[in-house]
Amino acid sequence: MQEQPVIIIGAGPSGLATAASLNLHSIPYILLEREDFFASLWKKNAYDRLHLHLHKQFCQLPHLPFPHSYPRFISKQQFVSYLDDYVSHFKITPLYCRCVELALFDEITKEWIVKVRKLSSGEVEEFRGRFLVVASGEATDPYTPEIEGLKSFPGDVFHSTQFKNGKAFRDKNVLVVGSGNSGMEIAMDLANHGAKTSIVVRSPVHILSREMVYLGLNLLKYIPLNMVDWLMVMLSKLVYRELSKYGLSRPKEGPFFMKVANGKYPVLDVGTYSKIKSREIQVLPAISSVKGNEVVFENAESHALDTIVFCTGFKRSTHIWLKGDDYLLKDDGIPKPSFPNHWKGKNGLYCVGLSRRGLYGAGFDAQNIADDIKSLLK
Repeated sequence: MQEQPVIIIGAGPSGLATAASLNLHSIPYILLEREDFFASLWKKNAYDRLHLHLHKQFCQLPHLPFPHSYPRFISKQQFVSYLDDYVSHFKITPLYCRCVELALFDEITKEWIVKVRKLSSGEVEEFRGRFLVVASGEATDPYTPEIEGLKSFPGDVFHSTQFKNGKAFRDKNVLVVGSGNSGMEIAMDLANHGAKTSIVVRSPVHILSREMVYLGLNLLKYIPLNMVDWLMVMLSKLVYRELSKYGLSRPKEGPFFMKVANGKYPVLDVGTYSKIKSREIQVLPAISSVKGNEVVFENAESHALDTIVFCTGFKRSTHIWLKGDDYLLKDDGIPKPSFPNHWKGKNGLYCVGLSRRGLYGAGFDAQNIADDIKSLLK
């Protein structure tokens, strides 16, 4: 058994930000990570052309700014390099290959008991701490929906976490399922590499440029959200015009309202929309079923395909191993309390990076948690 005041679960950006903030207060901690390296989503499961969608000022972690030489919109490789420097700078040493099986608050000792399986040996280890920080993130376990007949599809089927680039798909018929930022950008990458690309867009989407979002985020400091949303929609209509002729539509709710209310991000256009307009990327409705290599859609059309890429997001598994919490987290792993009080639970339980506010929100959470723990340890 190992014991420290704080146990952090997850060594992604959220966990690293929490560790750094605790370090500055000289508070000992244990940082557990199920992979064999930190920031696995960025290092292993992100496509090559990925850039941070927001201006760098909204993406840096606490206590260490990005290098001045970095551009406004940072590439995956640059962000990974920054995280490497971050871990080195704050001397963060996660315990790797630890898969959490149980986290339970002991009412007698007033400690959190965390049991993990060491993946290298199968050995079960026990850790104890007064405080527990859930930093396993919004993007925990890749999710692929169940579709009638999908198992009969003879081609390649994989999740976006397995996609690197479109080089291998030239002249192939590829369907991207999911119209979030990853889906839109992967579709563009496929089209750029000569794939015959189509994308499933089931719901209305807001399409904004990076500059629009940068303007909106700054305006939110000074004017109400509904006014910022109105301006974003007007700018989008001015730049992107009528979307319906290309199989798209805009939601009734504003882009920032949707992000706060249900975590649905607007599409930050980096070139995909022009390819949709030129018909290099075909927009299709939801899938009805799969019959061999034929995919049937809800408009009764069917298309023969070679590959299907699911950009359908992630599920969180916190509810499987976290026991005894009826206050902080829902079954889907998202906080019950609303922002800005979402990060603190009861009995020394905290969560970081689950407020649907990206890296900026994770940094906000990490600093609040470290400050709160410091005040309780006095």
